[in-house]
Amino acid sequence: MLSTQIRIISTGFILYEITGSGLSLGMLGIIQLFFQLPSILFGGVFADYIRRTTLITVTQLIGTSVVGLLAYLTFNDSLTASHIYIATAILSVNSTIGGPARSALTANLVPKNQLIHAVAANTTTMQIGSVIAPIIFGILTVVVGAALPLLIGSIAAFVSAIACMMIKSDSTPSQKNKMSPIKNILEGFIYVKNHPILPGLYLLDIGVTVVSFYRQILPLIADRFYKGGAAAVSLLTAFNSMGAIAGSFLVVFLTKIKSKGKLVLAATMLYGVLLILFGLSSGLFLGAIIISLLGAADGVGMTVRQAIVQLTCPDNLRGRAVSLHSVAAMTANNIGHFEIGVASDLIGARNAIIIGGIISCLVVLIIWKTFKGVSSYKLEV
Repeated sequence: MLSTQIRIISTGFILYEITGSGLSLGMLGIIQLFFQLPSILFGGVFADYIRRTTLITVTQLIGTSVVGLLAYLTFNDSLTASHIYIATAILSVNSTIGGPARSALTANLVPKNQLIHAVAANTTTMQIGSVIAPIIFGILTVVVGAALPLLIGSIAAFVSAIACMMIKSDSTPSQKNKMSPIKNILEGFIYVKNHPILPGLYLLDIGVTVVSFYRQILPLIADRFYKGGAAAVSLLTAFNSMGAIAGSFLVVFLTKIKSKGKLVLAATMLYGVLLILFGLSSGLFLGAIIISLLGAADGVGMTVRQAIVQLTCPDNLRGRAVSLHSVAAMTANNIGHFEIGVASDLIGARNAIIIGGIISCLVVLIIWKTFKGVSSYKLEV
């Protein structure tokens, strides 16, 4: 996560400096969508057939190389918008191939009655990387430029690969059937389609995120909301991630709440309300406080959603169920990235954020009333 966040923040900041355009930032979302959507489906198949730790290690080593190359080009003042777009495409495929294996691996390592705690701990450690990344970016970019943060991102990806090699537990999926990859994808799709809870959760992700994905346009928000540069981007990103850590920890204290589906819906409704307040906020300090609360609400919803997916799916289908969850999330992220970037240019960044918050609240109400499996799902840990 440290490597990923440093790369996202740095390339977004550099691209906005080169172009000064919300559309150029939005194009990153379209590129990610185009390359992630097909690859994530195969990532789920690989996660159900290949040793998961091996898959994670290989993808992290590829990330090491690409982010290292971005650092080299930045150091030589030769990084262009085209380089950023190409690297984004490569890393989009790479991360989506390894992502389902990372998520599905958790259930191989801990007993079922501890899974929601493990997911919370996993989410928290990733968010710690998200807090450290903007601090590194903000300090080093202001002092020495963006090349050194990218180099640190490359080193972090390498450390992650080595750490994965040290996991000794067997993470080889149990199934051995010989179906083609396409049939395996279809099998996973049919399973999720007929699941009593997952379709509603996935549609909730899509409906809310498409209209509210603000994280990757933070350079634009920092500029147009607060007239700030790298330091403002760093502050907002760090506060958002610290809030997400608090939200993930909060899930541990909410395990006695049996209605996990209602917990997800309530956290997402709060997210929509906070988004409206963020759009109305004035002053960087108030914005940082609200964006930290946004991170906390999102952290609760994300952690519980991931736990529900892992707890309700058998091991031989878990990778594909997780990958379809990622398809929903990533599709929404990338469309939302483009939508909010363009909307910010057309109607203003504040208006885009406020309208996104209103629509998010409406989506929660629709899912609450339409998909009874989500609102009625209960889990006692």
